[in-house]
Amino acid sequence: MKKFMVAASLVVLLGGAAVAQTGTKGATSGGATSGTLPQAPVGHRQPRAGDVPSEKSLNDPNNPVNKEDALLDKKIKSICRGC
Repeated sequence: MKKFMVAASLVVLLGGAAVAQTGTKGATSGGATSGTLPQAPVGHRQPRAGDVPSEKSLNDPNNPVNKEDALLDKKIKSICRGC
């Protein structure tokens, strides 16, 4: 019984290392070639200045959306009592 437990322990300890070494020599995983990093998916990249609307368009009183927002703010102000 003791031999069986030692053998089982060795299989468990050494078997995981053998399974983790899959693949061929020289093959790369994840599509990276020669040490360069692949591009991140679009959903994970940082926004650039061109992706963000300018502040000028937010403060333009002639913008129809801003006019609608101002009317809605007036309606909500009459509903809300100092909250």
